[in-house]
Amino acid sequence: MPIRISATLADPPQLQRQEPNTRRGWNVRASEFATGTVNPIRVIIEDMKLTPNPEKKMISLSIGDPTVAGHLKPCNEILDSVEKSHLEAREAVASYSVRPGAPIEAKDVVLTSGCSHALELFIGVLANPGQTILVPRPGFPLYKTLAKPEKSWEVDLGRPRAPNYVRHRGHSSQQPFQSLWLRVFPKASSIYFGGSSQKLCAHHCRWIMSNSYFQEKNFIQSHLFHYLFLVPGWRMGWILIHDRNDVFGSSVRNGLQALCQRIMGTNTIVQGALPAILGNTPQNFFNDVIMSVKINASIAFSVLSEIPGLTPIMPSGAMYMMVGVDVGTFSGFHNDTELVEKLVSEQSVMCLPGA
Repeated sequence: MPIRISATLADPPQLQRQEPNTRRGWNVRASEFATGTVNPIRVIIEDMKLTPNPEKKMISLSIGDPTVAGHLKPCNEILDSVEKSHLEAREAVASYSVRPGAPIEAKDVVLTSGCSHALELFIGVLANPGQTILVPRPGFPLYKTLAKPEKSWEVDLGRPRAPNYVRHRGHSSQQPFQSLWLRVFPKASSIYFGGSSQKLCAHHCRWIMSNSYFQEKNFIQSHLFHYLFLVPGWRMGWILIHDRNDVFGSSVRNGLQALCQRIMGTNTIVQGALPAILGNTPQNFFNDVIMSVKINASIAFSVLSEIPGLTPIMPSGAMYMMVGVDVGTFSGFHNDTELVEKLVSEQSVMCLPGA
């Protein structure tokens, strides 16, 4: 007997009710999630009027790729490692990340597709809608809050005591100003809510997410692999869970694992090469890169410091330099965006507004 398969099919044409065709064409709209997603720096750039001077070669000072100019390149040990077989990548990361007093095991490592992915996992696993995240300002366009440039962007620990900051999470970003945890939190023992009741985080902080390093308490740290090793296109990073008192427990670890399953995973070729890269890259490679960046930063700082109306902030290892602009010193400009537009049109030099 033939199998009946027509149960879900439409009735024959002669039995269908004829409805007037009023459709004028398709109108497919993006979801509310997509339309509500905004990258602040893209909004600024897209609204700016950028027409370079045709008589001058364009110089972009806003590109975050340290290798684009060609003078900074990964060493052979990094490139050769991609061609070799792999062991456990997380074991290699754990071994590479261990510091005195701060043990790390493979179970504490979550591989990510760069640091932006790590930030997404941070927020997704710990923050709920309506809660506040405390981050430095100015900073990486993915997050915002208050800070003080004259003190290398130390977080103002006094401000969050207001009632509307009752639920916040602490975060230290290193780009573009590279403020180090030694400066941001001189008393690392007060960073978790288990500290003295007089400490800020005893009142407010639930957890700390960091892309710097300190070893006193419980926090989550991200590591930007592809910039440190000058291979930005490889898109590799990782999260380290420092949980000395088992505060995060299985809940946070399982949550991170669940969020990681939303994508197919990180770059598997680079995963396989991680043990060799982390184990074989010579220290002089990092020393040379640091020296090159430091020399360029010192030159830029010295030159910019002599220009009236500009106040450069010396970075502590970042690949960007923030420069304060006294708009009143430059006639004809109402804000830094207008100044950047004019810089492009007259000199073909592209910077990023930071206001």
